[in-house]
Amino acid sequence: MAAPCLLILSLCLLLSFLPTCQAQVSPPAGCGQDLPALYYNLCDLSAAWGIVLETVATCGAVTSFVLTIILVASLPFTQDPRKKSLVGTQAFFLLGTFGLFCLTFDFIVKQDFSTCASRRFLFGVLFGICFSCLVAHALSLNLLARRNHGLQGWVAFGVALLLSLVEVIINTEWLLITVVRVSIPSPNPCDLANKDFVMALIFVMFLLLAAFAAPWPALCGRYTHWRKHAIFILLTTSLSMAIWVVWIVMYLYGNQQRGSPTWDDPTLAIAVVTNACVFIFFYVIPEVSHVMRPSPEQAYEENVYPTRGVGYETILKEQKSQSMFVENKAFSMDEPSSAKKPVSPYSGYNGQLLTSVFQPTEMALMHKGPSEGPYDVILPRATANSQVIGSANSTLRAEDVYGAQSRQAAAQKDGKGTQVPSPYSKSRW
Repeated sequence: MAAPCLLILSLCLLLSFLPTCQAQVSPPAGCGQDLPALYYNLCDLSAAWGIVLETVATCGAVTSFVLTIILVASLPFTQDPRKKSLVGTQAFFLLGTFGLFCLTFDFIVKQDFSTCASRRFLFGVLFGICFSCLVAHALSLNLLARRNHGLQGWVAFGVALLLSLVEVIINTEWLLITVVRVSIPSPNPCDLANKDFVMALIFVMFLLLAAFAAPWPALCGRYTHWRKHAIFILLTTSLSMAIWVVWIVMYLYGNQQRGSPTWDDPTLAIAVVTNACVFIFFYVIPEVSHVMRPSPEQAYEENVYPTRGVGYETILKEQKSQSMFVENKAFSMDEPSSAKKPVSPYSGYNGQLLTSVFQPTEMALMHKGPSEGPYDVILPRATANSQVIGSANSTLRAEDVYGAQSRQAAAQKDGKGTQVPSPYSKSRW
């Protein structure tokens, strides 16, 4: 009797386990039959958190990629060289943000060796890249707010890269230690205490605090137009600190008290995608919108010295003047040397009254005394030309003619045979 009872009991137990096994093998609603069980959270309609986070992460990754293209494409049109020097650091920040959106899928899918290793390594590294770029940008803003000249582009990028490499080294060593430390393979490849995961992110938390504290001196700087960039960093880091406090509390205490450690992955996934969205909306988009804007100094110069309107008529006039200049240069070789430099009859006029030219009047000549020469020679026709007698195109002044003839008459009276040179000897009539 004991043997039949044991057989019946074993059959009942087998029948009771059959529906459970069938439920575990069959895919959930919304997933295909050939889909591996590792990716059920991506399509399980009963687990709506996976589908929602997947959608948000996809949109965020596409947005990050598009913003990176816009930022790099706007580099030739950036007028301010100080903003242009920070484009490399901001592009590096966008790379870290794009990686965070992609890392969200790693927390949505189920756990295996590859997903757990990438979670442990990339979580701290990607956040380290983003917070390092914020620290480098904040340091440059402090110098810009004080003396309107910040760090050079390669220096700011080097600071962000070095801080990120520190976190890469820390996570690499921590990953090797946690993998080698387990000598016996565990059935759960992600068998890692939550406290150990949080403790490995201490340097990232230090970078977050540094990025929050660094922009404050820029708010008190002399050049106030850099304050808005410091405010962008402060808003981003403030919201990031709030997100980190919430997910750490839930990850260490909230999920444990509720007795549902299955919420550990959703907690980390929500924290990653939410913080990445904060990076996009509160830092990346405002910075990209301000890259091509001119600085206040350049805007002032444009107002003081307005540029000519670029129109169709202006372009035609410039082309016409250039073509005329080329045409004149071409025919200038055949022209004589005198024709190259035409002299205008009004070239000696400079816009001022000729007060220094003295023209004798009839009364002045009468007061000087009687003259020996004929009247038409003493009073020649006065002209307005004041050039010297030796020039070929000049006209003799009346006082010069009068002086020459007076000396000639006095010499004849004294009996001297001296011959006074005529003032007309050097002139052509």
